[in-house]
Amino acid sequence: MAILDTTVVNLGLHAIQGDLHVSLTVLQWVLDIYNLVYAGFILTGGVLGDLFGRRRVFSIGIALFTFGSLICALAPNATLLICGRGVAGLGAALQLPGALSILTVTFPEPGERARAIAIWGGFNGLAMAVGPTVGGLLVDYFGWRSIFYLVVPFGAVALVLAFTSVSESASPKGRRLDLSGQVLSILALGLLAFGFIQAPALGWSSPLILGCVFGSAVSFAALLKVESATPGALLSPAVFRNRAFSVAIANAAMMTFGFYTLLFIFPLYLQEIRGNSAVVTGLKLLPLSITFFLVSLIAGRLLNRVGARALIAAGLGLFGAGLLALTLVSGQSSFAAMVPALVAIGLGNGLAFGAIMTVAVSNVDDSRSGMSSGLVNVARMVGATLGVAIPGSIFGAHVVRAGHDVTKFLVGMHRAFFLAGLDEVAGGLIALSFLGFAAKQALDTRKQREYGRDRHAA
Repeated sequence: MAILDTTVVNLGLHAIQGDLHVSLTVLQWVLDIYNLVYAGFILTGGVLGDLFGRRRVFSIGIALFTFGSLICALAPNATLLICGRGVAGLGAALQLPGALSILTVTFPEPGERARAIAIWGGFNGLAMAVGPTVGGLLVDYFGWRSIFYLVVPFGAVALVLAFTSVSESASPKGRRLDLSGQVLSILALGLLAFGFIQAPALGWSSPLILGCVFGSAVSFAALLKVESATPGALLSPAVFRNRAFSVAIANAAMMTFGFYTLLFIFPLYLQEIRGNSAVVTGLKLLPLSITFFLVSLIAGRLLNRVGARALIAAGLGLFGAGLLALTLVSGQSSFAAMVPALVAIGLGNGLAFGAIMTVAVSNVDDSRSGMSSGLVNVARMVGATLGVAIPGSIFGAHVVRAGHDVTKFLVGMHRAFFLAGLDEVAGGLIALSFLGFAAKQALDTRKQREYGRDRHAA
């Protein structure tokens, strides 16, 4: 549901802009308000699942997500559309950490868990595969509002499956709601993203922008200090002492940074520069999404054979190479010339996604699976938010000056993709340099701990 919603909304941006007569900055907020609310509340979503039941909180998240999508579908203006996206983001904050936490608890054996998370990642890829194509058809033939109606049947099916197929679980011992941590985390991310999104319009030296960046830094520092001294805190800074976990968190943010840069800018390029319809744009994204889906289905087995370090480094490296290759695209480039880059991006995502998630959740005790899954999803959405905000600002600065100048549009796109490509390559190098033995040791320790529990039970 969450990935499908993201992919179809990106394809509907062009139609939304024309129908509601909004600026590029408003379009950024249509995407980023979802990411902001999601990232701000996702740690609380994980804690609520640990406290009151993972299935219960997961189901509430699905209901909110569906309701927010209905608000978007019925929105008469951009303000209500953005509000609906915020409600959907709150639903995702309860839903997604619950999904990963449920998998972590259901599959305690590391090999089975790796395969389960890889399959879960594969269905992210499946949503990407069908999302652009179905979304394009809906936008072209039924209007952009239909892409939000699409979520409703998925929400209904997910609710039924949750109550009939998922066992309830909770780990309330030592956990509590942390209001101060929640407020500080929202301020830290919200001020940072607001500053980056508004900077092209107001100027980077604007007092408001500088104040937002400074306020974000202060809020983040206060968050770390408060959480270090709070028993049962929303965020336990101690978990970052585990090197494998910290590397996985960094890689998760860097992976989605590049991916959301691509999802925000590339469909606009296909529609505005190449004149493709929404449905054709969706079809042209299939090489990426189908590759992601197919590779994800075998990535769990590869993880057990070659290890997380190799998969993550290779995956992010391929992803970065694909983005850098897209910096060579012009207004006259044939689509066939872009296919290898899109396939490389899909292959890289398929290899890295499940491995990053497995390393993250395997380095925190199962009783804190809500917090660990919350943290890795926070990292993903921080990367997604900044991936729209920072490269989007670089791109937007050129588009504002360009008008209908194709050359300036391409310069902005190339610079945004170059930055995102370097980000992915850097993520691969980080995994190659710092993951290695730490991840293997953590997984081996978990195996020994689980073997000890099984032996004791026997």
